[in-house]
Amino acid sequence: MRVFVTGATGFVGTAVVQELINNGHQVLGLARSDASAQKLIAAGAEVHRGDLEDLDSLRSGAAAVDGVIHAGFIHDFTRFAEVCKVDQTAIETIGEVLAGSNRPFIVTSGTALVSPGTLATEDIISPFNPAWPRASEQTADAVAKLGVRTSAIRLSPSVHGDDDKHGFIPILVNIAREKGVSAYIGEGLNRWNAVHRLDAARLYRLALESNASGARFHAAAEEAITVKTIAEAIGKQLNIPVVSIAPEAAADHFGWFSHMAAIDCPASSKWTQEQLHWQPSHSTLLTDIENGIYTQ
Repeated sequence: MRVFVTGATGFVGTAVVQELINNGHQVLGLARSDASAQKLIAAGAEVHRGDLEDLDSLRSGAAAVDGVIHAGFIHDFTRFAEVCKVDQTAIETIGEVLAGSNRPFIVTSGTALVSPGTLATEDIISPFNPAWPRASEQTADAVAKLGVRTSAIRLSPSVHGDDDKHGFIPILVNIAREKGVSAYIGEGLNRWNAVHRLDAARLYRLALESNASGARFHAAAEEAITVKTIAEAIGKQLNIPVVSIAPEAAADHFGWFSHMAAIDCPASSKWTQEQLHWQPSHSTLLTDIENGIYTQ
């Protein structure tokens, strides 16, 4: 299958591209710079110049392939509502090209806000949250009505592994270094789920190759890890104290990240594993932290 991949040179997208090529697919990767283009060429992919805001490049990329994986997202939380709109428009634009073709179109979402406080499962359809306005799944559902075989990969809040520079663990490590303590909020019993990026990449491929339509797949290898446990692992690596921060002081300590530091978002991937025969096999989040990949 010839596959157009957005976000093809990002942390997750790079792994997706290699997973596809290693399994006999051809990749047309979106590249916005010469450096990104060279990275794709080195991986064995074909280069398609453009970016998520260049709608003509998205149209021509989608028109040239048998399926699309939309792994790209502009990770600028200072203008989050704006980049969520860019994501929505990109999905709509690609969907219009694929309309009536029944070609597979995999979009990217997350597990964190599916069912905060309880175990998230794939059958739960997340309502739109204007406070966190990423509408990837809702937009994909609308595109499906045009005759496109859409599915969503819900990524864990921590997609971890080598070369993770901008994910949630690096954010916590940077805050810990700045403050001189590794912190959690209250008792720190709120839970995150996690997945290694290579396991996530395999899930993208399996979803692409399946006949699923309208499905939500959970890229969650570990259902629940307390934030206190994560903070303790970071504190040990940095050799700094591990402390509890009162909820009312969380915004002062964590800044814009205080919401994610407090969220309780365990998630199951039982159905995903059964449907796609997906078996996560790479290192756990704590193993990666303990091996020093975030603190070297």
